[in-house]
Formats: sequence, C-alpha cells, structure tokens
Amino acid sequence: MASSPFSPRLDIRRFYEGFAAPVTELDCGQKCAPYNASGKPFCCDICHAVPVAFRQEWDYLRPRTDLWHAWRGDECACEPVDPLTLQEQTPEHLTLLACLGPEHCQREFRASSCREFPFFPYITADDRFIGLAYEWEFEEKCWVISNLGCVTSAYRAEFIRTYDVLFEKWPDEYESYYATSEEMRAFFAEKRRRIPILHRNGGFYLLSPGSERLTRVDPSAYRRFGVYKEEFTTETRRTRRREI
Repeated sequence: MASSPFSPRLDIRRFYEGFAAPVTELDCGQKCAPYNASGKPFCCDICHAVPVAFRQEWDYLRPRTDLWHAWRGDECACEPVDPLTLQEQTPEHLTLLACLGPEHCQREFRASSCREFPFFPYITADDRFIGLAYEWEFEEKCWVISNLGCVTSAYRAEFIRTYDVLFEKWPDEYESYYATSEEMRAFFAEKRRRIPILHRNGGFYLLSPGSERLTRVDPSAYRRFGVYKEEFTTETRRTRRREI
C-alpha cells in the first residue's frame, strides 16, 4: 500500500499519557479470557488480533521496553489472516507488532491499537466525528461490545480528545477512519441493523446506516452476542429469583 504523503511528528509520551483510562471499571479481560482456548483475553492474543502501531510509536517503544517485538506471522498455529496479505494491506506509516502476552503487560507501554480496542472513531458521511463505534468483527469475542454501558465516561472523553487532536494534525488518519465508518455502514445496512454509537455528548445511540438518523437509547437495549448473550440471560434470571 502506498505510504502516506504526510506524517506529522507525534509526541508519543503525551499521546499515551492522555489516553490511559481503562475501558471499564472492571478488568474486562477476565470476562472474555475463559472463552478463549489460550486463556488470554481476545484483545491480548495475537492469534486473534494483531496489534498495529505508528512507526513513530515503535521508535518510542523499542528502547524503553521489551514488551514488544516485530510481528513475524509465524507465532500461531493458525494465523488470524494470511501474513503476506496483512503485510501488504498495512500502510507504510504503520507497523505490525506482537507482545509478550497479557501476563507481561506494561500498561504504560501499550500501543495505540491496544488503547483504542475495541473501538474506532466513527465519522459520518457528512464529515463529522461524532463518537465511538466498535470493531464489528469482534462481536462474538469481545465482552465490552456486549456491555457498552460499562464503558467509563473517562475513557470516552480521553478517546475523543485524543482523536480530535490527532485528526487536526493528521488529515490522512481522519480519511482512514472515514473509510472504516463507510465500510461499517455498508455492513450494517446489508444486515438491516442499526449501529451502536457512544456519542461525544455522553449519550448512547443507535444510528441508521442509510439515513444516519440517531435514536437515543438506554445502553441496556443494545444487542448482546454469543456467550455474552447467554451470560446476560442467566444473570437476569438469577437476579429475578433473588428479588422474588
């Protein structure tokens, strides 16, 4: 893929300090890890999700921590995608990394993709960054996606502030997420589903992918997926029995 024509110099230390809040108050990795054969949270398992970082991040991380190494594409019995294809699809200003695993995590040195996961900045067809949408291919794996109401306001605020600053400095990154948002609209339109949005105004919404009309909702109304749907149903029954 062609390299970006413009790559502003980023202050990675400041970037990390301003984007450090946990996604939820609890350790969400403990919620999904039991459902992964490796026993790791899905987001921390390179056999399910390959981390990506700005090359500037890699330059910052390399002399400061042994947490990361360059992704080789041969560390899993079954790679999540074809290594050659993934390398070819990775823009020149980004690099693929692998870590030592969650048991060795150094939170202050988490890459930007770790801090962002499972979200990305949602940009409307008429060019507005309105809030957070999630990586829909992880619906069945990520506990957070089935429990969006647990996302902290501090995390949401830091996410939005971080990307407001990044987009102002780096228009190409804005265009990249614009394309991802467009892809999400097409996918959800085909499935006849509305898109959950954690809005920058603090509210929870469902967005119609065709008209992009927003409907404010209680986060408990959001769809749950896979084993997390079953977990919610079981816990609801237990709660009702206790109330009776």
